[in-house]
Amino acid sequence: MLAMAISLAPALACTNFIITKGASTDGSILVTYAADSHQLYGCLYKYNPAKKLLPTMPIHEWDSGKYLGDIPQAKQTYATVSNMNEHSLIITETTFGGRSELSDPNGKIDYGSLIYTTLQRAKTAREAIDIIVDLANTHGYYSSGESFSIADTEEAWIMELIGKGPDNKGIVWVARRIPDGYICAHANQARITTFPLNDPENCLYAPDVISFAREKGYFNGKDEEFSFCDAYAPLDFGALRGCEARVWSFYRMFTEGMDKYLDYAMGHNPSNRMPLWVKPTNKISPKQVFDAMRDHYEGTPMDMTTDIGAGGHALPYRWRPMYFEVDGKEYLNERAIATQQTGFWLVGQARPGKVGILWFGTDDAATSPLTPIYVNSTVAPECLREGNGSMLKYSDTSMFWITNRVAQFAYLRYDLIGKKVRDNIDEWENAAFDLVSKVDATIASTPNAKKQAKIATDFSVSTAQTLFNNWVELDKYLMVKYIDGNVKGEDEKGFIDNGNGKDIPGKIEQPGYSEKWKRAVAADNGKILEVKEVK
Repeated sequence: MLAMAISLAPALACTNFIITKGASTDGSILVTYAADSHQLYGCLYKYNPAKKLLPTMPIHEWDSGKYLGDIPQAKQTYATVSNMNEHSLIITETTFGGRSELSDPNGKIDYGSLIYTTLQRAKTAREAIDIIVDLANTHGYYSSGESFSIADTEEAWIMELIGKGPDNKGIVWVARRIPDGYICAHANQARITTFPLNDPENCLYAPDVISFAREKGYFNGKDEEFSFCDAYAPLDFGALRGCEARVWSFYRMFTEGMDKYLDYAMGHNPSNRMPLWVKPTNKISPKQVFDAMRDHYEGTPMDMTTDIGAGGHALPYRWRPMYFEVDGKEYLNERAIATQQTGFWLVGQARPGKVGILWFGTDDAATSPLTPIYVNSTVAPECLREGNGSMLKYSDTSMFWITNRVAQFAYLRYDLIGKKVRDNIDEWENAAFDLVSKVDATIASTPNAKKQAKIATDFSVSTAQTLFNNWVELDKYLMVKYIDGNVKGEDEKGFIDNGNGKDIPGKIEQPGYSEKWKRAVAADNGKILEVKEVK
């Protein structure tokens, strides 16, 4: 049964972190999202309301494009940029699946449609929760269990929901407001356990969320003992090690004492459950949030850079499938926060008193930079535009493809090339914060909303295109510097030649492999490879 339970994990692969305004250094609410999929193409979805809206709108399943039906259009809609709208409302998700019998193949709206339709219709997090519930109950919910991060400039919520099955249209759900000053996370496993039954300011839920579980035989205790995730998405080893471990790794970066939950994260002790949210030891900067999305369990027993699977260059990735068998025993390849199969990733920043910013990137978070996109921007940058390339069509002007080119090369010698890429990422993102501060000041001194939008759009587009150009040049530089396992020397003027004017490298290093890898090779094939004295 273990293999069956965990075989779904690769398909359900996203990560969300939520930082409340009291937990951030600048008073903003931040929400992260990695849209991890082997089939998803990374681009920036942009919606601008039409001057005249049609009476209905078609719904297509986000993952497959399958047409699910039409629903009534709202009387008014708002502009969106990816998972954020013009009012700085942020909605992201991770799929937990849950009980398969609760899927409704007749539903008209899936989890992706819920996100993007709600972003077009809601101004605040609480309004978004109401709209999500109304859409799913009215039109039927097509997807499996889902966790949503929902935030605006003032508060952040985690909402978890699942359908009622093919013969019972609608959803059961719980939404909890994250206390200010705390951080929360979810990563493909339902996390809401028990919840207050009489605190509508901080907890909302479906009136039948408990009675429906009783009816289905998922729960038979007292109401106050009811746990949403235990009823609708019971833990197994895959949920712990492949999902909850990512939450634990995020928490331990910022909160002391999280190592006491290591056995839970590793799947060894499900009763030692982590809290839904934790208070960080210190306030967290946006840049720290960015870098948290680049984690591979470094410094933990699950560190992906240290075992033999990392090869000779500390590669923190394992190619799929996630599970493999040797001599009748099943083993896993770790599933870290940063992963190779990311379509796009983002950090939504809802800033009280300022225009919101969507920090957006494509491909693997550990080897791709984020660029700032103001939420009142009216167009998407060409390098991020939907339709500029696809998973089956390479584009020379696409950010997705250039970040993939750089990442694929970095994977060959991650300890060397990956570090160089990260240095470039840090330089770019740190400079971007300074640029945003200047644009913020310009926008603040411009009273006209249309002029503000033009300033924001021009900056967002030009900055993204500058980043694209920089990454094209980085791709070329890395090829020249690291070709064929060599490392060409540099000085303050650039690459060092041998002085004869023929562009022949004057200094080349050949660092070889890690000590652990050399020892493994010697142990595996030493009899053949050993150098012996010729007598």
